[in-house]
Amino acid sequence: MSPKEMFSIAGMLVMPMWILMMFLPKWKGTQVLIKFKIIPILLSLVYTIYIYQALQIGGMVDFGSLASVKELFTEDNAVLAGWVHYLAFDLLIGMWMLEENSKLNIHQFLLIPCLFATFMFGPLGYLLFTILKTIKKGKI
Repeated sequence: MSPKEMFSIAGMLVMPMWILMMFLPKWKGTQVLIKFKIIPILLSLVYTIYIYQALQIGGMVDFGSLASVKELFTEDNAVLAGWVHYLAFDLLIGMWMLEENSKLNIHQFLLIPCLFATFMFGPLGYLLFTILKTIKKGKI
């Protein structure tokens, strides 16, 4: 499958999960998907395939050099792998937030912006959640 096709599939795979996590986090189906990390595992398999193909084409990369990493991301398989990497890890952070919230009981209305920011901007959503978590625990 081409990187372009897989890019679309990966996006279609994560979008419903984010919607479920934002609006139906306690639904049994959502909880099963979170507990078993089904979507991140599928994305990890996709990542493995495409990063392997990218390394076959471009050779091993010096991840200590910005120029080398930049060179890697001129190859479609590597760009796709990088994107899927973001999708998988952002989703795992969102799932972790919901798991943490089962102990914290932050209202879902406040979690939605954190989850949305994680989906769109990764670390920003994590930062927002960390601030909320700190406030909830009374450490500010």
